[in-house]
Amino acid sequence: MNQELLDKARAHIPSAPVLVNMVSKRVKQLNAGMRPFVKPLRPDEDKLDIALREIGEGKLIAEVDFDAIAKREAAQTRWTP
Repeated sequence: MNQELLDKARAHIPSAPVLVNMVSKRVKQLNAGMRPFVKPLRPDEDKLDIALREIGEGKLIAEVDFDAIAKREAAQTRWTP
């Protein structure tokens, strides 16, 4: 894994758990044969580096539904006798 690519990706997705999930899902997609959103630098470029470049270049984004998260957290914190 290229540290520079990781740093660029973290600049776009500062949440480590979200970034890990995005990269993991994208690597699985690339391994399954999906085409990359960026041109590989070499024919044997690692899928992880491609996924990180896609995120670092803003080709992939994470959409977060904060309302759904707030509702779920509120439901979990309610106490009923």
